[in-house]
Amino acid sequence: MSMINNLRAAVRPHRRRPGDDSYDSIHPGQSTSAVVDCAVYQDGKRYGDSCSPREAARRVKAAKQVDSGASFSWIGLHEPTEAEFEGIAQRFGLHPLAVEDAVHAHQRPKVERYDDVLFAVFKTIRYVEHESITPTSEVVETGELMVFAGQDFVITVRHGGHSSLQELRRRMEEGVDNTDGSRLLTKGPSAVLHAIADHVVDNYLVVANRLQTDVDEIEFDVFANKGGKGTDVGRVYQLKREVLEFKRAVAPLLRPMQQLSEPLQRLVDPDIQKYFRDVADHLARVTEQVHGFDELLNSLLQANLAQVSVAQNEDMRKITAWAAIFAVPTMITGVYGMNFQHMPELGYKYGYPIVLVSIAAICAGMYRGFRRNGWL
Repeated sequence: MSMINNLRAAVRPHRRRPGDDSYDSIHPGQSTSAVVDCAVYQDGKRYGDSCSPREAARRVKAAKQVDSGASFSWIGLHEPTEAEFEGIAQRFGLHPLAVEDAVHAHQRPKVERYDDVLFAVFKTIRYVEHESITPTSEVVETGELMVFAGQDFVITVRHGGHSSLQELRRRMEEGVDNTDGSRLLTKGPSAVLHAIADHVVDNYLVVANRLQTDVDEIEFDVFANKGGKGTDVGRVYQLKREVLEFKRAVAPLLRPMQQLSEPLQRLVDPDIQKYFRDVADHLARVTEQVHGFDELLNSLLQANLAQVSVAQNEDMRKITAWAAIFAVPTMITGVYGMNFQHMPELGYKYGYPIVLVSIAAICAGMYRGFRRNGWL
């Protein structure tokens, strides 16, 4: 709570004391630093080498004084602690509630506005390679990516060991992500926010296509001819849990992406809004796929349970049929097992073979009848 209280005071207008470098408590290049990369961009091009957040803020301010072109800084962090992020939050006036979400993670995907800063939370997804689905298989691995997009800065906070943004940053710097060869970085922080959203959703598409293979495998196993026993229900349930985790990452993000493409969103460059519409369309496609996976797995669970119930009913009918067949010799031999002195046919010469033949004939007739009715 001390960090939140400090940040609440920091976002209010105040005068920095000379030499106060509290917001520059971390520097790139140090082994203990949470900063992955920090750079300034001017007119769509990287301005100078990597620098500290404090130096980046100074460079942006200096560039604006001598040139009216678009200048902004992009600071990339990986799992910062409260102490590491506190200085940056103070320098850029980030809202304490958003800062708390960014540091502690485990947030629902969303896009929120705090004054002139957009705060976006994305769930990153990575497909985990495996030979086949087991009741303990991990199919998808999730992480989190938070983005602060202001007028002249972008701050990304990544949690998890995958979905690095280094390659995305390089491609944007080279201008290869735009079809006409121009640099989207000229559009400022909103272009970076779009590129990150597009990068995350593209990964969703890849994972959804890989999950399709797993769902098809489970579907084949459920309906394959395995003596009516079905497949291991634990495999189906495990895949359903993984799909549900994927669904929680995708579904809440659809409406925020649609809102970023609306004309009333003044914090997003108008030229970038059309790109957000494309991201929203791709996300809608993934959402439909994931919902389809969930519904299909529900049906497969029900089908598997139905197969097990049918198999159990068939086993009970077989047991009942054999019990009925064995009841005939049990009853007849039981009658003649009673040690009475005067019983019919005791003195008849062919009585014993006649009884044996009668037992065999009756049992054979019952067996044939049960076979004809599908009980055996």
